[in-house]
Amino acid sequence: MDKPLQLDDAARSILRQNCRGSYTVPTAKLYPFQWNWDSAFIACGLASFDIDRAWTELETLLAAQWRNGMVPHIVFHALDADYCPGPGTWGTEGVPASSGISQPPVASTIARGLYERDRKAGRKRMAAMFPKLLAWHRWFHVCRCESGAVAATHPWETGRDNAPDWDVALAEVDTSRIQPFKRSDLEHVEGDMRPTGLDYDRYMALVQFGREVGWDEEKIRSDGPFRVADPTLTFTLLRANRDLRAIAAEFCEPVAEIDHWIDCLEAGAATLWNPALGAYDSVDLRRGEASGSLSNASFLCWYAGINEPTMLGKLEEVLDKARFGVPSYAPDGAGFDSRRYWRGPVWAMMNMLIGIGLGEFGYAELARRIRNDVRLLILSGGFAEYFDPCDGAPAGGKNFSWTAAVWLAWATPTLKEGNDGIVTA
Repeated sequence: MDKPLQLDDAARSILRQNCRGSYTVPTAKLYPFQWNWDSAFIACGLASFDIDRAWTELETLLAAQWRNGMVPHIVFHALDADYCPGPGTWGTEGVPASSGISQPPVASTIARGLYERDRKAGRKRMAAMFPKLLAWHRWFHVCRCESGAVAATHPWETGRDNAPDWDVALAEVDTSRIQPFKRSDLEHVEGDMRPTGLDYDRYMALVQFGREVGWDEEKIRSDGPFRVADPTLTFTLLRANRDLRAIAAEFCEPVAEIDHWIDCLEAGAATLWNPALGAYDSVDLRRGEASGSLSNASFLCWYAGINEPTMLGKLEEVLDKARFGVPSYAPDGAGFDSRRYWRGPVWAMMNMLIGIGLGEFGYAELARRIRNDVRLLILSGGFAEYFDPCDGAPAGGKNFSWTAAVWLAWATPTLKEGNDGIVTA
């Protein structure tokens, strides 16, 4: 059996091994619960060989939806006393227990993809899922879009936990009152691949603030120490709105509200343009200042349906400076670190979204280049959490579910030509 076919089998095996019944953990021990956008990508991979289980992955995630519509970024289906911050630290209500923040809403896009694979088999499940997805999108627009773009209240909410984007905003977070905690992540991954101790102190201070105000969105909006308009949340929600509208039209649901959201987010995305950087950037809403960060999130514009030709040159520059794929942060940036989590490494699923967006706008050569880079990384380094963009070395957690899913849905050369794993417009 040749290497791609072996990796196809290995990827399916990882998804099965990381399955915990009705949900899938990102990887054993390091991330022992269900993570929001991980599960969406995992469903995309599962659909390549078990579409029924793919639907179940999303349904399990949405079963943890809060009454206000928010879908949490972690769902604590089982107990694991070694993980921090666990449910007691978050102090949220509801069963199952969950975190108090959300994550990039790629689930609607993935759900549309599952439905498009088999409309007849998926119709009942899509009909049941639609109102939950609609309520989640509404929560974002009501609670997080005061500037037009989507605001994050915690770096973890963006999915790009320790990106340089947040450095200035996090510097103002008071850590003097945080309660003692133990970092379990350092027991499984080398410290130079993870956020620093100071970063974690600030993360925990933000969790403590949210718990103290009872996760009240109005209080978090007015008094929270961290509120940053984020390209990842903005671009993924804009794309998700477009896909949700397509679902609504398919099911003869009203679309006026969704059309309004799309218009608002298109305008909001424009507020993320940083003329000094010549690219999309995050904006600290407390200070009204751009971060000056050219990240992989900057290149999600095409995925969101925004064709910004200026970004093509930026992307080519970044690809030329990094040997493998689109790094999480520009290699010539002051905060670049090739091995440390979101400060430089290449993430397969972000590259997939960028590649899909480029392909949809006809930038086939760039899309192919990114896909081939990710393919080479996985062929040589396996299903790592992320990869060093300079030498291609695997880093972070091992046997990672969403890397396996990206391989099956998008990167493996055994796919038919043009199959992107996610339905395109």
